[in-house]
Amino acid sequence: MTATPQTSAGPAAERTPPPRSPRGYLVIGRTVAIPVRRASVLAGAVLFALLLAAAVATLTWGRLGVDLADLPAALLGDAEGKDRFVFNRLRGPRLTVAIGVGAALGLSGALFQSVTRNPLGSPDVIGLSAGAGAGAAICALMFPDTVPVAVGALIGAITAMALVYVSTGTGFRDPARLVIAGIGVAAMGAAVTQYVVYALERDKASVLTAYVNGSLTARSWTDATTIWLVLLAVVPLTACISRRLDIGEMGDDIAQGLGSEPKKAKTLAVLLAIALSAAAVSVSGPIAFIALTAPQIAKRVTRSSGPHLLLSALTGGLLLVLADLCAQQLPFFEDLPVGIYTMAIGGAYLGYLLVREWRKGVL
Repeated sequence: MTATPQTSAGPAAERTPPPRSPRGYLVIGRTVAIPVRRASVLAGAVLFALLLAAAVATLTWGRLGVDLADLPAALLGDAEGKDRFVFNRLRGPRLTVAIGVGAALGLSGALFQSVTRNPLGSPDVIGLSAGAGAGAAICALMFPDTVPVAVGALIGAITAMALVYVSTGTGFRDPARLVIAGIGVAAMGAAVTQYVVYALERDKASVLTAYVNGSLTARSWTDATTIWLVLLAVVPLTACISRRLDIGEMGDDIAQGLGSEPKKAKTLAVLLAIALSAAAVSVSGPIAFIALTAPQIAKRVTRSSGPHLLLSALTGGLLLVLADLCAQQLPFFEDLPVGIYTMAIGGAYLGYLLVREWRKGVL
């Protein structure tokens, strides 16, 4: 008796293992493929550990800090007296907002730089932050008791992006036109802000100046909820296009040949970056340089190509928490907006890059 060979529909076919994920990608379902590299995983673990240490320092350092031994009780909601007040009203919301805003700005900068293929691409460059500052200034001058400054900042950011979209003639698809139009819109927004600062009374102008430089003072759990809800909505969409952005690093022609539809991916990436930046600006004001420096630091830590979206978000959160820690603990300048410290961090980092390129003979 001869054995009958099994057909493709038999038990052997049922035991066929599922297809492997592409090497270097974490595949979720049929639509999400997230680039994963060993260096990125190691860098992510280190950044997360540093962020956790900075968060603990924010909650425990200083005269009003929660004792380290009492911190677990405060995190679980069992704190009482001073610790309860400090955690729920002063340090807790401020820290949560700082992490969320930093992550949103870092992710936004990574998306912009991936689309424009320019290390200087960021919401600051294309006019979003300047538009937000102008909107905040106009509301403080014309509608001081009717429209909150945060709402004005959000309206200003959206208006600035609408002007950029119209003035390019191609929407958000042409990186060169996007940057040029953004610089023009940023100049107009800065002019409006400066006019309002000079036109306002001194006390109002001082409050406005703190806001347009970016501030985390007097943040609430409502602000924290706002920025984290936006992150929860945008991050999954960003994961869906991460593989297309990774392929887009090889050029539009190759990406089109591989079926990644680079124009659609770029447009969606810019829209997501605008949503992240606008949300960050609405709760903290336009904090400079985080979106610009976080992706570059993440790229240099891993020493590999790619947009590095998750690492940029972690780096942005870490940078902003460290800057806010300086704003709270350094004795030299009291009540200095955190945006001043991020400007110092960004300026020092850009200076380092210029010296490095000069030594290489590039400049």
